[in-house]
Amino acid sequence: PPVAASPSPQNLTTVERPQKIKDMMAQRGEQDEAKPALTFVTPRSGETVTNSTISVKLNLAGDLKGYKPMKDPATGMGNHIHVILDNQPYEAYYDLSQPFQLRNVTEGKHTLRVFASRPWHESYKNPEAFAMVEFTVKGGGADASKPTTTGNGQVMADNKNAAKTANAANASASPSPSPEGKDMPPSTGGAVDPAKPLLTYSRPKGEYKGADTDAIMIDFWLKNGKLQGDGGEYRVRYAVDGGEAKFIDKWEPIWLTGWAAGKHTVKLELVDKAGNPVDNGGYNSTTREITVTK
Repeated sequence: PPVAASPSPQNLTTVERPQKIKDMMAQRGEQDEAKPALTFVTPRSGETVTNSTISVKLNLAGDLKGYKPMKDPATGMGNHIHVILDNQPYEAYYDLSQPFQLRNVTEGKHTLRVFASRPWHESYKNPEAFAMVEFTVKGGGADASKPTTTGNGQVMADNKNAAKTANAANASASPSPSPEGKDMPPSTGGAVDPAKPLLTYSRPKGEYKGADTDAIMIDFWLKNGKLQGDGGEYRVRYAVDGGEAKFIDKWEPIWLTGWAAGKHTVKLELVDKAGNPVDNGGYNSTTREITVTK
């Protein structure tokens, strides 16, 4: 069973962008002013695929100012694309000359979201940097008892609820639970309306060790809506370990310090000015589990 979130007392505070990231930005020249534009080549919007292996191909254009996804062999870091299947945690896509493979994709409708990111996983936030496509797998022959993985074996979805979700989606329009994080309990996930406000959880994710635990970034992608601090009507509400909810009112990353060692949950949700959740297929409220190792 998943380990419960750390009971250790902690007092999280917001801090400015860490110096090591400021230093990286200084070394990147104009790249952080780039306006990358992503579009899907495959799969196509509304496509029905008769195979459980999906080859994701993207086209990168726009005013790039030297921005190019690639992994530095020395550091293991580099610009990359975040690829999200349904509402699972993202995987990083570094080499756009090769397709990003999804293997054992289960029957039914799926949503893919992609956006351009920096080496420290902060997303580019120009409108063209984000792309989304919906496709359907029919007769693909996936084994729903096994996870969906990338071509190199990274788990994209655990599929624990896949059969139940597919059956419910085919039987009615009501969404059924679908897994929200690789080890998280199910949450409601259904069809996404591409015209409605959509919050995409990006960071934090995975395990943080050593100096990376000093300040942990919260970052997300917001489509079809503006936050109050940017002249809009929405807010992003976040809570750590089920604690006091706090708000983000400008679309930019925040860094939190004061993390205790152990497992933690982070919940991000999009709310209106009255504090009511704004739904879009269940994707606007997402909880992830991270591990902090001191």
